[in-house]
Amino acid sequence: MFLVKILFFYLFSIVNSIKLGKAELLILTKRLTTQQKEEIVISFKSGMDIDTLSKKYSCTNSTIVRNLKKNLGELKYKEFINKSKSLKEKLETNKNQNNDLVKANFNSEDFKNDSNEKKVFNENITSTNFAPIDSFFEIAPIDYEIDNSSRKELSSVPLSEVNFPRVVYMVVDKKIELVIKPLKDFPEWQFLPQDDLRRKTIEIFFDLNLAKRSCNKEQKVLKVPNTDVFRIASPVLIAKGISRIVCAENLIAL
Repeated sequence: MFLVKILFFYLFSIVNSIKLGKAELLILTKRLTTQQKEEIVISFKSGMDIDTLSKKYSCTNSTIVRNLKKNLGELKYKEFINKSKSLKEKLETNKNQNNDLVKANFNSEDFKNDSNEKKVFNENITSTNFAPIDSFFEIAPIDYEIDNSSRKELSSVPLSEVNFPRVVYMVVDKKIELVIKPLKDFPEWQFLPQDDLRRKTIEIFFDLNLAKRSCNKEQKVLKVPNTDVFRIASPVLIAKGISRIVCAENLIAL
């Protein structure tokens, strides 16, 4: 509640300084037609990934994911995602095996050429040239620590490098408290390590209609007319354990 009061105080001062009649910039996302939604589901089932679909239909990844979940259901969507990952891994494995086979054939040809050139030398080699092996000695294992830690999370963008639009929107509850979610609740970021998926986040929207569709009956949309408030309030957010901001295109690190 303390954070929300800071936000309202800062926003109230900004709003009072804006002249009446000045137009506000809104970034609207493209609304998909019923036919496009059906085409997206068919393409997704055929193996087309979410990034390719978002570029093809000129919309965000979260829009594609939301429509797929709506048409397929949560369980069916996750099932197709897992199948897609498995297929990519198999393709990568087959590619590596083909490369190894080509390399092996190339080395085989070299071996034949080398064996013809060295045939004369091999004829002079007999078993008397080698001393019998009658003892073994133990080689101590190498004392080397292997780093088994999870890969670092490199997908987030620092808050200082983000260029926000002039106006964004947030979802709050009826008591005007921020809605805090773990990062694992966002399917488009499921590829991150488990440590990162446990991070607390808040979500912002560039599109008012998208923000309204994300609200339930116990929530409402809060307009943020100046995004500098996120930089100002970042120490307070971090103190509450919130370390990421999720938006349509980026994962923002506080």
